[in-house]
Amino acid sequence: MAAIDCGTNSIRLLVADLPDASAGPEAPLVDLSRRMEIVRLGQDVDRTGRLADEAIERTRVALESYTAQIRQLGAERVRMCATSASRDATNAEVFRTMVRETLGVAPEVVSGDEEARLSFTGAVRGLAADAQPPYLVVDIGGGSTEFVVGDREHGVRAGVSMDIGCVRMTERHLAGDPPSAAQIAAAEADITAVVDRALAAVPGREAATLVGLAGSVTTVVALAQNLSEYDPARIHHARVSYDDVARVTADLLGKSREQRLAYPVMHPGRADVIGAGALVLRIIMERAGMSSVVASEHDILDGIAWSLA
Repeated sequence: MAAIDCGTNSIRLLVADLPDASAGPEAPLVDLSRRMEIVRLGQDVDRTGRLADEAIERTRVALESYTAQIRQLGAERVRMCATSASRDATNAEVFRTMVRETLGVAPEVVSGDEEARLSFTGAVRGLAADAQPPYLVVDIGGGSTEFVVGDREHGVRAGVSMDIGCVRMTERHLAGDPPSAAQIAAAEADITAVVDRALAAVPGREAATLVGLAGSVTTVVALAQNLSEYDPARIHHARVSYDDVARVTADLLGKSREQRLAYPVMHPGRADVIGAGALVLRIIMERAGMSSVVASEHDILDGIAWSLA
């Protein structure tokens, strides 16, 4: 199976086999390839309402490479989901035509609710026994953040997608390098209002465990652990306290892009927006009353792959 997740900031590929039936219901997918490219498809969408031509071209180049690997590995089923940026754009049909011509299948511009459910499916498989249900799963993307509450036995109880993401919040509020105190305060006010609406729509404050997904969360967790390199095995299912998240967030917001790039775990395409992503995570923890977050390297991409099973 081949799953592609095309978001506001990145496009990712997972080619995987299903686990052997004897491995049990919690067995993970057998990864053949996981890849990620920062293409910033959602560049300026919040301001212009359109996908930029250069952003579509960056995405096409990455997708062309993914398509070659999908064919090389012989994937029998392919699903591509496109999320916040291509939901919002007035010229989304140009993007869809490009995908059909490059990949050979049409992208599914999934609803916020479906995005939330796919994220939950990918995130909760294989969680450790000390991660008590119910779970509040938050997927902090470039343009939006999904909030999902549920457990493995009954699945999703409620989910909602909100327009707060690391790219959107950076472009809207954090223009300084580093951002000013006034800019950070404006971002905090905007994010807090949206998070409170999300937690009113889903029973997030009733959850026992917060599970955080996507690059903003995993980068914050890597920084909290002082890793000398980005190590998915060390990050996956690591638990980090609120105090450490708050410390890392303050540090990131106080640094310029060039200073953030000095961290060995920092992806170059994430350095300009990581401060906003960390701020979203910190405020979610505050407003939901969570003392820690469990990071997951498995997210909507894995959910897309499982949906093909």
